[in-house]
Amino acid sequence: MRLELATNKEDLALWKELVDRYHYLGYHHPIGASLHYLIVTDTPQRQVLGCLLFSAATWHLKDRDQWIGWTRKDREKRLNFVVNNKRFLVLPWVDVPNLASHALSLALGRLRADWHQVHGYRPVLVETFVDDSQYSGTCYHAANWQRIGKTSGKDWTNQDNPSNLDGTIKSILAYPLQPNFRAVLKNEPSHHKTGRIDES
Repeated sequence: MRLELATNKEDLALWKELVDRYHYLGYHHPIGASLHYLIVTDTPQRQVLGCLLFSAATWHLKDRDQWIGWTRKDREKRLNFVVNNKRFLVLPWVDVPNLASHALSLALGRLRADWHQVHGYRPVLVETFVDDSQYSGTCYHAANWQRIGKTSGKDWTNQDNPSNLDGTIKSILAYPLQPNFRAVLKNEPSHHKTGRIDES
């Protein structure tokens, strides 16, 4: 199993069709920077197993912002260094043990490099939301994500769109992409070798 970045018109069209048809939230065009991945296997021939989307972080999340220790000014300046795992789909006919957690681990292992290649900088934290009424989030916990709080159901998706996520209160999970992520997000001195915000 491997991940492919969907960058050409055909792969993006396939990604959108699969998510729109088989993900319970459907497809909505992401706001801001994003990366679309196809989860594929080449055995016995190329087959798509699922889809992943990473895109701009939610503008305001009370529990997340308190967990980071963000002031409003810090968040406004550095929100782009947090990205959101907005969609994760394993196609309903696919039955591969541990596929979901393995796909997440692969994505997290290459996300900073891929984001830098496409968007010119490296994020330091990933967030996602789990609807506890429908899912347990087992694959995220298996991939070492942390449960850090709850959405309010009225959280802002971005500065210009103060609409709620979908009105449902969900668990917020987070995964640091480098050890000094808080120092980076707050622009504080750090003993970690990457120092302050890494834009290279």
